[in-house]
Amino acid sequence: MMNENNSNNNEENKIQENMNQISKMVNDKNKRKALFIKIFIPVVIVFIIAGIYFLKNYPEKPPAEPILPEYALDATYDFNLEEILSLGLPVMIDFGADSCQPCRQMAPVLEELNEELQGKAVIKFVDVWKNPDIAGGIPLRVIPTQFFFYPDGSPYVPPDAQSSNLVIYQHKDTGMHFFTAHEGGMDKNSILTILEDMGMK
Repeated sequence: MMNENNSNNNEENKIQENMNQISKMVNDKNKRKALFIKIFIPVVIVFIIAGIYFLKNYPEKPPAEPILPEYALDATYDFNLEEILSLGLPVMIDFGADSCQPCRQMAPVLEELNEELQGKAVIKFVDVWKNPDIAGGIPLRVIPTQFFFYPDGSPYVPPDAQSSNLVIYQHKDTGMHFFTAHEGGMDKNSILTILEDMGMK
């Protein structure tokens, strides 16, 4: 009888120990879960606040307005000087080539001006290596070369051609001025100065 009671007590003790272990495991798990929640929630809150701040202070950039075909930069395969000069805006046409180093340096400037000056001026690029015949009738000696025209289609007349490094082309017999050009690369400010002098608003 005594042995049976001892056996029962041992079993009860083992059961109790198992229950205690399970309880301890549950408690440990709950503590870890509580600790995770204490850390996770503040982090989430910080990210939400940062996101709201970013959205308020850095609004989404509105999509750029589509460029009309007549104002497209690249005119390599559809160059028509008469049509370009009929748009009634100051015009700059750059003759160059994608594989020419000075031309490549100018490319970002042309792209910026073309995008920024929509409706104010016409900026065109013609790749004369891809389409060699397109520049027929244009006095092109080097690339890049830029040609400038007033809104009425007449060639730009600089206040001082020599100091501005511009080349004036005139008819050898009549002396009629028919082209104004700049040979070599140009920076953005220099181009803007000429366009503004031609009446760009």
